[in-house]
This record gives sequence, structure tokens and C-alpha cells, in this order.
Amino acid sequence: MEQKQIWYRDYTLEELNRMMENTVGQELDIRFEEIGFNFLVASMPVNHKTIQPFGLLHGGCSALLSETLGSVGSLMAVNDNLFMGVGIEVNANHLKSATSGRVKGVCTPIKIGGKIHVWETKIVDNLNELICISRLTTAIISKRK
Repeated sequence: MEQKQIWYRDYTLEELNRMMENTVGQELDIRFEEIGFNFLVASMPVNHKTIQPFGLLHGGCSALLSETLGSVGSLMAVNDNLFMGVGIEVNANHLKSATSGRVKGVCTPIKIGGKIHVWETKIVDNLNELICISRLTTAIISKRK
């Protein structure tokens, strides 16, 4: 069975990475790495900007990576000239710590509706071990002119 692309239009990695300019995504070096037919992949370093005082990846940074992926996913799934997705709820279960390298988030939709999207992000470490699973709900709103 052929799987259908969920994106409203074709996007490039360069376009998604430009969205990070002058944002917290740029500050934390979040990089989009892959656009699939129904998923997005981005990575983030585990470094002095993303660790908590005990040297572990800060859980808030994992949630931020998840919200970045899901919010961009929502934007890509709608007519981005008219609409965008804004986070209204995010949760994250931190399953294992990371202390170095880059973590990678793979974001897939649970539900893409007309007004609400729900996204799941699985974040893995350098060994491809699951360190966090997160869910984001976005509201689809009209862009202001």
C-alpha cells in the first residue's frame, strides 16, 4: 500500500533550517536533517547550552526540540500562506539521560485535523537509544496580516 505524503507542499531542508534563524532553535543549534512523507527529523547538541547543572541534557531542551519539530510539522501540513500551528500542550517522558554528542528527534503525526494536530516525537541518543518520548498538541490558527 502506497503511503500518502502529509505535507501541503514540498519543502526543502534549507527552507526548514532557515526558519531557525534568529530563534532559540538557532541558539541551540537545532538542525533539520530529513523530511519524510509523514515525518520530520531534527537534531540538537548536548553541550553547555543544553545541559542542566548535573551535566545531563536538560528535559526542557528535549521538550523544546519536540515542540520545534511538531510546530514546523503543523506549518508544513497546512497552507502556510494562511495558517500556522501553535503549541497548546507539550509533555515529555525522560527515559534515559544523554551527556554528549547530538540527540535526534523523529516526529510523526498522531492526528492531523482541521483545527488541532497532535504529534509524537521520539528522541534518541548517539547509540540510537530512546531517551525521551514527547507529545505536542498544536492549534491551527490564521496567520495575522
